[in-house]
Amino acid sequence: MGKKRILLKIGTNTLTKETNQISRGKVEDIGRQIASLKGDYEFIIVSSGAIAAAKQFVKLEHNGAEINVKQALAAIGQPHLMRIFQENFRELGLFTSQCLLSYSDFENLDAKANIKNTINVLVSNNFIPIINENDTVAADEIQFGDNDKLAALTAALLQVDLLIIATNTNGIYTKVSLENDTPETISSVSGIGTLKQEISTLKSTHGTGGMHSKIEAATIAQHSGIETWIVNGLKDNFITDSLKGIGNFTKIKQ
Repeated sequence: MGKKRILLKIGTNTLTKETNQISRGKVEDIGRQIASLKGDYEFIIVSSGAIAAAKQFVKLEHNGAEINVKQALAAIGQPHLMRIFQENFRELGLFTSQCLLSYSDFENLDAKANIKNTINVLVSNNFIPIINENDTVAADEIQFGDNDKLAALTAALLQVDLLIIATNTNGIYTKVSLENDTPETISSVSGIGTLKQEISTLKSTHGTGGMHSKIEAATIAQHSGIETWIVNGLKDNFITDSLKGIGNFTKIKQ
């Protein structure tokens, strides 16, 4: 039996631990878990956080549209984000690689084949692909989605065994429990339609992905026969715990 393949999507809120800068401690926590699981699992990471990384270093002067400023921040922050991953992962014996993708890549058969082949070569040589949207040429995920859709399309292309979306809640809560201010996690569900009725329209604080974009991602994954888990990435050991069935998170089954 080969290793199971997990696509891990890490949102900005998780990476910053809901602050205004990337948390090296959180990156180390993720790396430590991947290192402990590498005997049984291979990981592909889709990571947001380039804009948050840039904001630690610069404040851009501009007269242009807000989206162009965010694209410029992403261009500044992406190398910093990759450096943080590289430094923290290397200390744990893990090697990283960068892949920048845009939606047009998924509409082009040759580009899709190239992405798949490149990532397969990286993974088979023990390099963890760290994927982000190519924000300087595309702005879809800056405006909405926080890489949720990108993660799902990549998961489907690579036919992974599991898509884990790390966010800042214990999965998806029932609408009634949120209205009563006593959040209660929906632990397991098969029908996406049921979930859509439960979710609120709230967006997360720093990221652009509310639960709607996560449901859309899960729908894309489900069409390819991939299960999606929505877990609380703010907690330590969130990957290893969820794989052991510990803690509250949402499983969206095939």
